[in-house]
Amino acid sequence: MSAMRILIAEDDPVIAIGLIARLRALGHEPLGPASDGQHAIELAREDPPDLYLFDVDMPRVDGLTAARLLAEEGLRRPIVVITGVDDPDVVERSIASGVSAYLTKPIDDRALDAGIRLAASRHDEFKALEAEVNRAQQALEDRKLIERAKGILIAATGITEPEAFRRIQRAARDRNLKLVDVAQRIVDQRALLERGEE
Repeated sequence: MSAMRILIAEDDPVIAIGLIARLRALGHEPLGPASDGQHAIELAREDPPDLYLFDVDMPRVDGLTAARLLAEEGLRRPIVVITGVDDPDVVERSIASGVSAYLTKPIDDRALDAGIRLAASRHDEFKALEAEVNRAQQALEDRKLIERAKGILIAATGITEPEAFRRIQRAARDRNLKLVDVAQRIVDQRALLERGEE
């Protein structure tokens, strides 16, 4: 795994110093440390890191809330949370906040390294899944547009649906365009004609 820039948020300065040393020993670049969740949000906005290493229990804004707020702002990153208590409620909240790995104090180097690797891997899986969903959504939008264009051609010329589709295909091939681009032009031209008829 390549070196990562990791933002630390930990309100106990002794633990924060220990985390900085451990991250450096693992070959990562520690950022911060932020003394609370609000400070972590400000630091992440100024200089977005590759991963968040947040303590759960911090003053002002806790680590889980900070991670959720950052994700809502478009600054979602892999998140490793640290807690002093093994509390099932915190685990539930962590999962709901999109946390990728969960560590209980005291943390050793192996656990920290494993947590970072797991968080990065889960985040990559999530991004790939999200891209797939977006592609599927785009494909659906493209199909709807092509259907509209076919409908316009059928209404305008009285040709069959397969013939309308063939015309769109031919136009795409002849002009070296995508089907959806030809469909968009047909829909746009129809809209222009309708405005001209008003």
